[in-house]
Amino acid sequence: MMTATPANPALTDLADRYLAAWNETDASRRRALIGRTWTETAVYVDPLMRGEGHAGIDAMIAGVQERFPGFRFTRVTPVDAHGEHLRFSWELGPAGDAALVVGTDFATVSADGRLQGMTGFIDRAPAGMA
Repeated sequence: MMTATPANPALTDLADRYLAAWNETDASRRRALIGRTWTETAVYVDPLMRGEGHAGIDAMIAGVQERFPGFRFTRVTPVDAHGEHLRFSWELGPAGDAALVVGTDFATVSADGRLQGMTGFIDRAPAGMA
């Protein structure tokens, strides 16, 4: 049986930059984070939405921020890595309050160390919220 291994610091930093982009409300700073974190042809997909390329991912994040103003993403597990893949779990909730949504993300990392693809799973959410 193969088990995941703790990610190297660069992959942990990548996951944290990814979440920082979700939390960044200044559009120009968010776009800069997306550029440093994602490849130009990257794709994000989860059960509720999809974003392709830097512009599509930026628009998707802006839409989530509009729907959940004041909410913050927080990584709640270490980053696990296997080859060019990584995974981690996160929580989303109002800043300073208990999380309302919990999820797990699985990523493919490109040769240049940026995200090529991300698949998100919603592990827990109130009915009608996610």
